[in-house]
Amino acid sequence: MNALEIRGLRKERKGFTLEGLDLTLPGGCIMGLIGENGAGKSTTIRLLLEMIRKDSGEVAFFGTPQREYLARHTHELGIVLDEVGISGCLKAAQVERIMAAAYPNWDSAEFAKLVRKLDIPTDKVFSKLSRGNQMKLGLAVALSHHAKLLILDEATNGLDPVVREDVVELIRDFVTDEEHAVLISSHIVSDLEKICDYIAFLHRGQLLLCEEKDRLYEDYTLIRVSAEELQKLDGSAVLGSRVTPYGAEAIVRADALRTDMETFKVDIEQLFITMVKEER
Repeated sequence: MNALEIRGLRKERKGFTLEGLDLTLPGGCIMGLIGENGAGKSTTIRLLLEMIRKDSGEVAFFGTPQREYLARHTHELGIVLDEVGISGCLKAAQVERIMAAAYPNWDSAEFAKLVRKLDIPTDKVFSKLSRGNQMKLGLAVALSHHAKLLILDEATNGLDPVVREDVVELIRDFVTDEEHAVLISSHIVSDLEKICDYIAFLHRGQLLLCEEKDRLYEDYTLIRVSAEELQKLDGSAVLGSRVTPYGAEAIVRADALRTDMETFKVDIEQLFITMVKEER
């Protein structure tokens, strides 16, 4: 079953429009939302949670229409937004007691384990924690009530590389259950490239691309050739190129290349930047 289905989601605000977004997130998968600041990532997530009202479109969670699902099954969502939303006067133990009363499936042992694993200080109130530790506490809460769908908006923001790796591992473990899924946005594209099954590129409110990550590696590739060889390629197959006195580098559609050409794996960040420049 699909964990999330979005059809024609649209929101117009002053100076910005999210244009008819269509996305499908299957169960057991992780989808990464990639986009520059202002691309529409946080707007999309807030629309899914009905924090802001959509102009049009349909959303379903696990086959249930959005409004019905949020009214009856919000406890099945693990949510960490850019602003974590925990009261600044609370310590971790107090957060645990409040969440235990709020969630029917709260797991105190799991929360304690995550607090230890993520090395979250337990002697400080939330407002005195670093940005990274605030995000870690939010993640510990989201992962401690047996949610089925994690919705994470810049959840690795503010974390050092070692802790980000711990978080990536937790997210991977979460989707070993095929009834679970994750929607995660991040400007740290390397984190998403490590864990995501699907990648969605948002740019200025428009969906440039949504595809399986492995399919992107098959469809697009990097080549390093002479400027003369680059000129011989079909121009419509070249997404972007850079020519120097020493040669040319280009991201191209793999099906347009000669079989004897040497190719290199394109990374997702390169591909996104190239597609955004092409769109401009």
